[in-house]
Amino acid sequence: MKERVGLSIDENGIAVATISHAPLNIFDLEMRDSLIEIFEAVRDIPDVRCFVLRSEGKHFGVGADLSEFGSADSISEARRIRWERDPWNLLLSIEVPSIALLHGFTMGSSLEMALLCDIRIASSDTILGLPETKLGMLPAAGGTQSLTRVIGANKALPLILTARNIDANEALSLGMVSEVVEPDNLEKHGIDCAERIALIDLALSSRLKRCINGSGDLPLAQGLELERRLALQIG
Repeated sequence: MKERVGLSIDENGIAVATISHAPLNIFDLEMRDSLIEIFEAVRDIPDVRCFVLRSEGKHFGVGADLSEFGSADSISEARRIRWERDPWNLLLSIEVPSIALLHGFTMGSSLEMALLCDIRIASSDTILGLPETKLGMLPAAGGTQSLTRVIGANKALPLILTARNIDANEALSLGMVSEVVEPDNLEKHGIDCAERIALIDLALSSRLKRCINGSGDLPLAQGLELERRLALQIG
């Protein structure tokens, strides 16, 4: 059986994780286990300088495998099983900059995973959404937290409450994605971006990421102190 997620690392230190679960790249428990292994490997390999997350096929991913909820004793039990095999903290523990390349349907857990990456580049055919509210559930793969951090509460709450799908251009205007490119150019553009990042000294890029990510959580004085402390480590 083909692996749900593969990993390659090139001579420039660019690690590329490829999700491959045709036809919709549904996010099931087997994929979670594969992602845990991949994220651990990327985090622990010292030569990695940038991480790219992509999917094969027509869609980045349509979200969770809802049939797994029916196989458990209750929805809460299904949630518990999934949370015990949660890869999100591992993704967040990767110190190098991360890029998600989005195309086609990018929904639910798949979108929530992309929101934890540092940069999101979308092809013009991308449709994004968190449909969980329509199903009577919270987007509890981090959606309430990650989307709010990316675009702010005033923009995130209406999207989550209405479970409305949006296209790539609206996602760009909201700040959910950094760039929109033509579908044929997505892979090349993403790798070009990763190659530019890989040229930056690893100690510098990882500290830049810590400073900028910390700016949303720390009071200004503490953020400035973090910046100064990390700057001194660079020299």
